[in-house]
Amino acid sequence: MGAYVRVGVLAIQGDVREHARVLTGLGAEVTLVRRPEELAAVGGLVLPGGESSAIDKLSRLFGIQQPIRDAVAAGMPMYGTCAGLILLADRITDGIAGQETFGGLDVTVRRNAFGAQTESFETELFVPVLGDPPVRAAFIRAPLVEQHGPGVEPLAVLEDGRVVAVRQGALIGTAFHPEVTGERRFHELFLDAVRAAG
Repeated sequence: MGAYVRVGVLAIQGDVREHARVLTGLGAEVTLVRRPEELAAVGGLVLPGGESSAIDKLSRLFGIQQPIRDAVAAGMPMYGTCAGLILLADRITDGIAGQETFGGLDVTVRRNAFGAQTESFETELFVPVLGDPPVRAAFIRAPLVEQHGPGVEPLAVLEDGRVVAVRQGALIGTAFHPEVTGERRFHELFLDAVRAAG
């Protein structure tokens, strides 16, 4: 399992408990982060799925938007799933008026790229960095990485070539929800990044 590690899950909206459960199961100590002082006490942060525009607004209300941006700039490892991927993107298309992100990933992400909740689906994805077996990926009102800069490594693509998982430095983003399907290897990748940043 490796060294002890303390990580946070941004806990202002979304599927916070599911991520906390996976991370605890992997041996990490998990802090639910709502305030700047809680962010300052962790070595990495998970941005959960939920509603990206609501998390954006609430992060400003809670006074944690700028501290998260500062933490990204300082190299803190972060892992965003679904809405979390949108929040880590430098650019979003079809965001609501005034929607902001924390940024850090040199990507353009389209919100709800696959349509409404009823268009949710699961599929198997081969993720070379994780090896076998394939990842069982749940897409729930999922975003899509439409463009990415040269420093961004696509980790997973759909059969048609559309990018659904990326990594750039210590930042990881997936358009799908591994925490929903029992997939733990993306969280392991995140914890590895936290230990490396140590």
